[in-house]
Amino acid sequence: MSWPADLAADALAGRLRPHADDGVQLAALVRQARAAGLLGRVGQQVLVATDGPVPVQDDASRGHRNAAAIAAHAEAAMRVSRAQHSEIRREVRFLLHALATLDAPVILLKGAAYVMGGLPAAHGRVFSDIDLLVPKAALPQTESLLMLGGWMNTHHTAYDQRYYRQWMHELPPLQHLQRNTVVDVHHTILPETSRLRPDAARLIGASVPVPGVAGLRMLCPADMVLHSMTHLFMNDDMGHALRDLSDLDLLLRHFGDGGAGGPDFWQRLVEHAGWHQLRRPLFYGLRYTARLLGTPVPAEARRALRGAAPGPALLALMDAIWHRALRSPHPEAAPPGRAAALGALYLRGHWLRMPPVMLARHLTVKALRLHQRGDRDGRAGADGERQTAADAPR
Repeated sequence: MSWPADLAADALAGRLRPHADDGVQLAALVRQARAAGLLGRVGQQVLVATDGPVPVQDDASRGHRNAAAIAAHAEAAMRVSRAQHSEIRREVRFLLHALATLDAPVILLKGAAYVMGGLPAAHGRVFSDIDLLVPKAALPQTESLLMLGGWMNTHHTAYDQRYYRQWMHELPPLQHLQRNTVVDVHHTILPETSRLRPDAARLIGASVPVPGVAGLRMLCPADMVLHSMTHLFMNDDMGHALRDLSDLDLLLRHFGDGGAGGPDFWQRLVEHAGWHQLRRPLFYGLRYTARLLGTPVPAEARRALRGAAPGPALLALMDAIWHRALRSPHPEAAPPGRAAALGALYLRGHWLRMPPVMLARHLTVKALRLHQRGDRDGRAGADGERQTAADAPR
């Protein structure tokens, strides 16, 4: 059975060059890229250039109209991305002002670091929050300073507070009272309860200044790639899997060309993975970026990670699962067995993050909350139906 085309991945990998006269394919590309959170990036790399539509052939007036319509969608997505990037830059200034007296380094993570660092992985990127990393000992002061600056805790139940503060790798999310911006403050990159334990002190010690922004740092190139891979391949939520894989592709291309990441980038990437117990996530990251997006990975890096690979049977299973998960979430791109693959990764992500007893308890709490929320929604819906029926004209 053949799988449906994942047009967003094909476009990013250079396997797809849309034709202006094929309005059906162009529209499907927009739908799939938008569902993956990649329309701005696909638009920038594939559909739109500074002087208009690029990879299309305007052989007919209809083709020209198709190209112009699709370019308008892509340009709109890119404008949203640029607006969010401006908001990120503004919010970082507010954060630095709030944390000016913090006696510890402040390290920007993930998407916000891509923006502030001027990295290609920021292209077309959109955000839901800003992630910071500080030493664990600095968490109380960091939280106090942010609360004085207007950020407040968003998770108030005793279970949620214990979940974040004792078990996870971050404080409960903080949301600003006026601007509604959300900040996640981390002290490492995986939960305290995780089976893998990255060395937070080494991550912080190897961090580098953000160019042009005094008092702000970001992870070094090797650790930035490892964090991105860890976020994807140790996660339980695959809602942005293809976007995260595209981030990895752009980071590896940028740092791995011998320039931005230094001539020994690949050697240091493998070395740092060993320090942080992240060789398996690195193996998966290099394997699937190369397979799905055509990322150039040197043979020596592949050889250095052979020992991190799972056994043949498990690798075949993981290939089947990841190839179904690392796609646009749009139904048009869904291959057979995708739902089962996502379910397996949901359980795997929790299993890797928590011991069995804690995992059972946590999943039970989540299930009960979903049940209670469903009851509340059902009662609200029934009340609405009764009110509508009562107010309906007779």
